[in-house]
Amino acid sequence: MLGLLAVLGITLADRSGIIGQAGIRLRMMQGPAFVIFVIFFISGTLLDTRRIVSGLTDFSGTAVSMLLIFIAAPLLAVLPGLMPLDTGLKMGIFLVAVMPTTLSSGIVMTGAAGGNMAHALVISILANALSVFTIPFSLSLLLEIAGNSVPVLIDKTAIMIKLAALVLLPLFMGLGIRHYRKKISAATEKKLQTVNQLLILLIVWMAVSQTKSAMIQGAEMIGTICLLAFLYHGAMLLFAGALIRIFRIPRGRMESLLFMGGQKTLTLSVILQVSLFPDYGIALVFCVLHHIIHLFMDAWLVGKLQIPG
Repeated sequence: MLGLLAVLGITLADRSGIIGQAGIRLRMMQGPAFVIFVIFFISGTLLDTRRIVSGLTDFSGTAVSMLLIFIAAPLLAVLPGLMPLDTGLKMGIFLVAVMPTTLSSGIVMTGAAGGNMAHALVISILANALSVFTIPFSLSLLLEIAGNSVPVLIDKTAIMIKLAALVLLPLFMGLGIRHYRKKISAATEKKLQTVNQLLILLIVWMAVSQTKSAMIQGAEMIGTICLLAFLYHGAMLLFAGALIRIFRIPRGRMESLLFMGGQKTLTLSVILQVSLFPDYGIALVFCVLHHIIHLFMDAWLVGKLQIPG
C-alpha cells in the first residue's frame, strides 16, 4: 500500500517529465500486457494444487461468493452510475465492480481471521477464470445503464481473448509447474511474492505516467473518490454479512466468503483502464485508491474477527 502511494506521488510530482516519459514508452512497448502475464504466471506457481482439492467441498459457500463477485458488485455500481458524477469517476467504479477477487491478500486475510484458506483459494481461481467471460458483458451493461455518455466501443470477443491470454493461460501454466514441482521453499515463495508486488507497482507506474495530466487536473476529487470507495466496499461487506446470515454460514466457513467476495484485484482494472478509458485518468485513481482503502478496511475486520467471542 505504501508502494502504491509512493508510485503515485513520485510520478505526479516529477516536474522534469523523465519518469513519466519512461513509463509511457514502456507502456507503448506492450509493457502492461507482459507484466500482467508474468504476475498471473507467478501467482499460479504460488498456489498449492493440493489445497485446491481440499477446498472444493464447500459448494454453498462458493456459490454465494460468486453471487457477491459477479452479481452483487455490479448491481451496487448501478446507483453511482445513475448519479451526476464525473465520467471518469463512473468508469473507475464500473471497472472495480466487474473485477474478480484478489489472488493473494484475500486468501491471507481469510487465514488470519481463522477461515478456510483452501476454500478462499478455490474462490480466487474460479472467479479469475470466470471473469474472462463476465467482464465484457457486465461492463457493457453498466455503461448502458449510465446512458452511454462515453463513446466506448467494447469488443467482447477481443476482450475475452485478451483476458484469456493474460489471465487463464499464465495462471494455469503456473499451476501446472507447481503441480509437478510439488513443493517450493518458503524462501523462494517469499521472493516470488515480492517480485509480484513490484510488478504490480510497475504496471501502476505505467498507467499513471500515461494519465498524469488528467489525474493532476482531477486532484480536487480525491476526497470524493475516497468516500465513494469507502461506501462501495462497506456496502459489499454489509451485503456479504446479510448473505452469511441468510444462509447460516458459520465461523470457519464465513471468512473466505467475506474477504474473497468483497475484495477486487487491482491488476486487471489497470490494464482495462489503459485499454478502454485511457483519457479518463480519474478512473485509474479510483481503482488504486479503492484497492488501498478496501485493504485497510478488511485488515481492520481481520482484527475484529480475531477477538474471541
